[in-house]
Amino acid sequence: MKDERRLILHPSSFILKLVTIMGLFDKFKKKTEQPASAGSADTAVAAPQPEAEQVEPAPPEAPQPKLGLFGRLKQGLKKTTQLLKTDIRDLFKKEGRLVDDGFLEEVRVILIRTDMGPVGTEQIVGQIATDFRARVVQMADIKDIIGRQLKQLMAQDAAPLRMAAEGPTVIMVAGVNGSGKTTSIAKLARMFTAEGKRVVLGAGDTFRAAAVEQLTIWSQRLGVEIITAPQGSDPASVAHRAVTAAVEQGADVCIIDTAGRLQTQQNLMNELSKIHRVIGKKIPDAPHEVLLVLDATGGQNGISQARGFAQAVNCTGLILAKLDGTAKGGVIVPIRQQFQLPVKFVGTGETPEDFAPFQPDAFVDAMLADWEEPAA
Repeated sequence: MKDERRLILHPSSFILKLVTIMGLFDKFKKKTEQPASAGSADTAVAAPQPEAEQVEPAPPEAPQPKLGLFGRLKQGLKKTTQLLKTDIRDLFKKEGRLVDDGFLEEVRVILIRTDMGPVGTEQIVGQIATDFRARVVQMADIKDIIGRQLKQLMAQDAAPLRMAAEGPTVIMVAGVNGSGKTTSIAKLARMFTAEGKRVVLGAGDTFRAAAVEQLTIWSQRLGVEIITAPQGSDPASVAHRAVTAAVEQGADVCIIDTAGRLQTQQNLMNELSKIHRVIGKKIPDAPHEVLLVLDATGGQNGISQARGFAQAVNCTGLILAKLDGTAKGGVIVPIRQQFQLPVKFVGTGETPEDFAPFQPDAFVDAMLADWEEPAA
């Protein structure tokens, strides 16, 4: 029985030993293959590689040319231009339109939508009726009349700023809050410093702490002096101190900011008149300019603003601000017609450089730019 058990156990013992030997052999085989693999990898690394193709770097993009006055005006009048050219073009078919009462009414509605006002609109519509009633016209004919009439309506004598014969030129700036008054003052200051003039600012809008803070930031950016006072201080005293500093320092220009609450507040109108008088006592003939800033996006509301401020401080000219593509430029027409105030400058963007003297013909040309003929 013992011998039989040995015969039965012996084969399994043999198989176990055989498996163990085979496992050792596999380990030995792997160890002997590893150097060969490493050598193979080294050989692959050492093999010569084809030279990479040299790719020349792309040339730097050319800087975009800076827009000139006409380009900035086109950009600023984009809304008016789009409205006019689209709506007028829609009136026409390829063969043109007969000028009758219905056609004239359609043109009238389109012009009113540009904030041109009834007087300017009727002058243009009347001229179209006079020249073309009962005739078939093309879009180019109507565009030509609109352009010529707008240039007549906006025409003004050259209106450069009136500068003092000696001593500092004092410019008083008025306008309701949010009209772009503070930024327009900064643009004026930048224009003068670019001409080599020394500028002093007076932060006279003491009813609004934010107005003083904004103007102070601009003065630091532009490197000009500013006279300030705590919120609630007498604006006239700030104006007096600013003018005094300009005289003592031999500055060329002193620009006075003023309060900008709604013109219907009688106390505000009285305050503006007081500032005007105080400045005049310090420097005879001052202020040399009183500029009213109008928000070009305000439409017909700008007219009531102009009336109130013009009566309070004897405005000498206008600055049309925020002509940034969202404005309706036609509002200049009723303002010019009703107040006979020259538009001195237009602001076409937010940077200090986006500022230029108003040129009526260029303004109208920009308003009517890029009209396409109606599709066939």
